[in-house]
Amino acid sequence: MKKTTFFLLAIWGITYLPVFSQTTDCLLFVGTYTTSTSEGIYVYRFNTLTGEATPVSVAKGIKNPSFQAISPNKRLLYSVAEMNGGAVSAFAIDPKTGNLTLLNTQSAGGNGPCHVATDKTGKWVLVGNYGGGSLSILPVQPDGSLGAATQTIQHQGKSVNAQRQEKPHVHSINFAPDNRHIFVPDLGTDKIMTYQLNAKSGQLVAGVPPFWSAAPGAGPRHFTFHPNGKWAYVIQELDATITGFDYKKGKITAFQTVKTLPSDYTGRQWCADIHISPDGQFLYGSNRVHESLVIFKIAPKTGQLTYVGHQDVLGKTPRNFMIDPTGKWVLVANQDSDNVVIFSRDTQTGNLTPTGREIKVAMPVCLNLLP
Repeated sequence: MKKTTFFLLAIWGITYLPVFSQTTDCLLFVGTYTTSTSEGIYVYRFNTLTGEATPVSVAKGIKNPSFQAISPNKRLLYSVAEMNGGAVSAFAIDPKTGNLTLLNTQSAGGNGPCHVATDKTGKWVLVGNYGGGSLSILPVQPDGSLGAATQTIQHQGKSVNAQRQEKPHVHSINFAPDNRHIFVPDLGTDKIMTYQLNAKSGQLVAGVPPFWSAAPGAGPRHFTFHPNGKWAYVIQELDATITGFDYKKGKITAFQTVKTLPSDYTGRQWCADIHISPDGQFLYGSNRVHESLVIFKIAPKTGQLTYVGHQDVLGKTPRNFMIDPTGKWVLVANQDSDNVVIFSRDTQTGNLTPTGREIKVAMPVCLNLLP
């Protein structure tokens, strides 16, 4: 009897799991600048089989909700308000309708917050303030709302670009896989600052070493870990480069730096975002003004990058982009052409193909997908 029961459970498991894994309907959240005609955060349903997006709702009332993060339990969305006297807001996500309900808003602890991240416990939200050159940590309350910042760390210094690096400019906050070590690229000081988080107390202390120094004038911006947890990569806005690192126990060691633009390109160098495909085989970076995504193949044993090609983004100023969890689709948010362009992705070559589909929305600057 026990063997029969076990056999039936095994068969049930085999037939059930594929059905569960084939969920195709995801929620897509689009953060925007509201300085034009945008009204806030736009919500769509995105079908991972067809690559089609349909509108759901708009969360209004927040100025410049440019960058967002979704909580580990997938019930909450946190968004910065990118402005002087910056703020960060908490929203509850209705899993059935996709609608967002504002829970509360707190000070970001500095001007011009441009990035937000949550730790893996869901207890802490970290905000990077580009204008203020600082980062703040806020506690998450039992209902998902945010408490006032318990710690704000002010960066110091500048670098060689007098127009862009006259003071610190924190640009992103990135948790290592262990949820303890945090890497914070600062465009203004040409450093990636490192911190350690005590997930119980919510206190940040300097990492060991406390920073990694980029080339003068590079402008480190966004940062990502490889799915294997052994490598990390940073895209550098001002000199249009990507640097790869070996990662171990809170320390990054650079092993390669590559250009994101063609050798004969003479226009403005202005990188933005960086992502790795779910299978870990390809890395993509966005070039504003050149209006492209650069594509690199990742060597499976070393993490070294090999150039594959460039894809025109069919718009202007690709501020942010994302790869869906299936790896089949790449969505590019073109800030200055008011469109999110949908590409299909060849998982074998890494190349992108326009689908002819796009989402029309004013000044899109951040994309988040919730399966």
